[in-house]
Amino acid sequence: MSDLFESAAAETMKRRAPLAARLRPRRLDDLVGHEKLLGAEAPLRVLIEADRLTSIILWGPPGCGKTTLARLIANHTEKEFITLSAVSASVKDVRVVINDAQRRLGERNVGTILFLDEVHRFNKAQQDALLPSVEDGLLVLIGATTENPYFEVNAPLLSRSNLFRLNELTDESIEELVLRGASHEDASISDEAREHLASRADGDARRALTALEVAVVLAGGKGAQVELNHAEQALDSRAHRYGDDEHYDVISAFIKSIRGSDADAGIYWLARMLEAGEDARFIARRLVILASEDIGMADPTSLLVADAAARAVEFVGLPEAQLNLAQAVLHLSTAPKSNSALVAITQARSDVQKGIGRRVPVHLRDGHYSGASDLGHGDGYIYPHGTEEGWVDQQYLPDDISDERYYSPTQNGYEAQLAEHQRKWLQRDNTSTNPPGQKSHNEDGS
Repeated sequence: MSDLFESAAAETMKRRAPLAARLRPRRLDDLVGHEKLLGAEAPLRVLIEADRLTSIILWGPPGCGKTTLARLIANHTEKEFITLSAVSASVKDVRVVINDAQRRLGERNVGTILFLDEVHRFNKAQQDALLPSVEDGLLVLIGATTENPYFEVNAPLLSRSNLFRLNELTDESIEELVLRGASHEDASISDEAREHLASRADGDARRALTALEVAVVLAGGKGAQVELNHAEQALDSRAHRYGDDEHYDVISAFIKSIRGSDADAGIYWLARMLEAGEDARFIARRLVILASEDIGMADPTSLLVADAAARAVEFVGLPEAQLNLAQAVLHLSTAPKSNSALVAITQARSDVQKGIGRRVPVHLRDGHYSGASDLGHGDGYIYPHGTEEGWVDQQYLPDDISDERYYSPTQNGYEAQLAEHQRKWLQRDNTSTNPPGQKSHNEDGS
């Protein structure tokens, strides 16, 4: 009788489980978004299907499929599959698993796979308790973590495991899951609602499916059509997406606002793009370009700031990386402006394309190789570091464009100092032979 009640309770719990749990894949082919790891002939898939898996660490953001993958492994193994949560498990629990694994192997010749969710929550003592059993193969460990395992997992344990990185799911993958979820709930969903749920999920399948489940209820339940307003209500977030045409208009307004030194407008358009689900990496790339195109040498640190923001987007991710992007926007907006780098490279490339100035002046040619001196290569070259100021009046451009000036510093920011230096250099009349300490060739012989 107790078995009957337990079976009925299990069936009831299954029906009442969250949509994400009810939609959990049963086959490797049903898992969405990790084709590189689990596609045909992919190493991890081959190991799973052959039941030859060794200890692994699955590292990835929430909702990317770590637990789902572990459960799929359980479906493909003849080993005993044991699950522990590092949040609640103790060293005692680990030792019980080890003792059971030893008995199971001795009595039935059956191995044991231990799935340890949130393995980063295990302290050093708990991880050390696992180490001998993982090392000798008594336990095959599958550890799941959202944290960088190089920081959170003991080095000996990590060295005995293969690390697999699961990336956040793309919007396309999330949309596919949303469609599956709607079908599972006997509902339909509009394109706008589906896109809104996917864009707001931040690559988290569980979050998208939980919101979909609420949206279906708001739409009227079984047989209902989920519209954009239902998706917005489910997420408590209004849709701000825009079409391709407006995408280009908004990014144009963003760049022009920063170029025009309007920090408030720059921040507004940044917020507009983030709310619309714009790829943060795209925004960061545009900031890196702008730092050289519109600021350049007027504030050389701007490129460093933009590059740091781009790296933060990759390392931190949204939503936290919005702070790094905002700081970069404010810095670039308030920095002095100069497009001298753009003008210089544009004019120089134009001359190169026209075939101007192709011949390298003889005194600048490579003098390293045997016979170069017989050709006169390097003759007359003056070594700048042989002077007190590290500068000499010497021709570096080809003969036919020796007087060309590609770089014209502005009077803005740091570039004003460069302009003054350039003015002094151009006014010098240094036609004398090599000053004391100077050499006619470079220190390395060129």
